Amino acid sequence: MSRKRILSITAPLLAGVLLAATACGGTTQGDDDDGGGAATGGTADPDADYQTGLSIAMLPKSVNNPYFDASSAGAEAVVTELEGTYEYTGPSDASASSQVSYIDTLSQQASDAILLSANDPNALCASLDQARAGGTIVVTFDSDVEASCRDLFVSQVNGDEVALSLLEMAAEQTGGAGEIAVLSATANATNQNAWIEAMEAELESNPDYADLELVDVVYGDDEDEKSFSETQGLLQTHPDLKAIISPTTVGIAAAARYLSGSEYQGEVALTGLGTPNQMREYIADGTVTEFALWDPTALGELAAYTAAAAASGIITGAEGEVFTAGDLGEYTVEADGIVTLGPPTRFNADNIDDFDF
Repeated sequence: MSRKRILSITAPLLAGVLLAATACGGTTQGDDDDGGGAATGGTADPDADYQTGLSIAMLPKSVNNPYFDASSAGAEAVVTELEGTYEYTGPSDASASSQVSYIDTLSQQASDAILLSANDPNALCASLDQARAGGTIVVTFDSDVEASCRDLFVSQVNGDEVALSLLEMAAEQTGGAGEIAVLSATANATNQNAWIEAMEAELESNPDYADLELVDVVYGDDEDEKSFSETQGLLQTHPDLKAIISPTTVGIAAAARYLSGSEYQGEVALTGLGTPNQMREYIADGTVTEFALWDPTALGELAAYTAAAAASGIITGAEGEVFTAGDLGEYTVEADGIVTLGPPTRFNADNIDDFDF
């Protein structure tokens, strides 16, 4: 069963030692190269060979984040399979200014490709343009920049699907009525902002949600302690709050930790996006009923394959191009250079123990 459409039943986190240095240039074509590259007219040969020896680096929003650790493990496994060199590097704080210096360093090292989860859609563009001018392929994943600033974007899911899933879970857990709030990552996070906008539009237009009221959006900056404090602040500011939606793995875990030790456990619903291993204890103790996510390891794998395909000339980022991402299967480049992993999966007491990531 391909994870292109349905998340596999188990996704063990791949272990590996993160490499500290990235090799520069020196790529060679695979032994079985048939000379196939990206064709004109929006098509490509999905069976064309990847280059070996590619240097690929992943730059997440912040390091020491279990979600991005899983993505890194997936990417590193792909790069290793392709006989390339891999680096996982980034700031400890989720800010755009912190990411700029890392982009500049990778650009100076002449990395073949950068896998970037952006903290801002615009602030990184100057550095990314410089990297691309030097021949580095820029593939964003998880959180995008302006399309003109990168080559391709690997989206975890369709944004509207995420928004609908989050609202559906919140409605189910509140009986479809009451005040709800959002605990997001950073104020400039492209993906979270798109999901929040889609949720707001759905709340306004869908009569099924007429009795739900979004009363606040706060930002934990993908920092555990700040997300914990923001959760406390939400509950103090809105004593009638019925549910918190946190579309970030750091935020939902911090919110769950606060709720589990408070008078609000079982009274205020919490849902959003989290990893099963983070949230298992909170499902077990009744703090959380259900949450969702895609497989972050597979997301890292797909990002690495996409970057390698672009660096190998298999795809250019044109709509309609097709490439094969190993065991994940075939993927088609969509408009604006987007490649989509697949729909989110919901986790609850009935299935959470089937997953390990």
